[in-house]
Amino acid sequence: MNHSFVVHVPDAELEPEPLSPDQIVSGSPEVTGKVLWESPDGGQVRGIWQITPGVVTDTEADELFVVVSGSATIEVAGGPTLRVGPGNLAVLMEGDRTRWTVHETLRKVYSINLGQD
Repeated sequence: MNHSFVVHVPDAELEPEPLSPDQIVSGSPEVTGKVLWESPDGGQVRGIWQITPGVVTDTEADELFVVVSGSATIEVAGGPTLRVGPGNLAVLMEGDRTRWTVHETLRKVYSINLGQD
């Protein structure tokens, strides 16, 4: 989209975004998402992301997100442990190595800045 818009996040239909098997620590988490907007140069992405319960690892981008529903504990290697739930805003730094323990299916709205070389 290249114009202003509104989306009702709780009811938005999302598409499967399969995890790499090496990211799954335990459980059978499933990820879905939808990119709502991307800058022309691909450096910024905004969208909705959801994950079902389980434990996964990731290496983060520069991201700000707000949790709409669900809950998780995010352990940042060498950093804090973040407990997130509905209404929480969180910031993850590019390169953070994380371990997500998803307690209840978590849906978030995100804005990511991708490193530009």
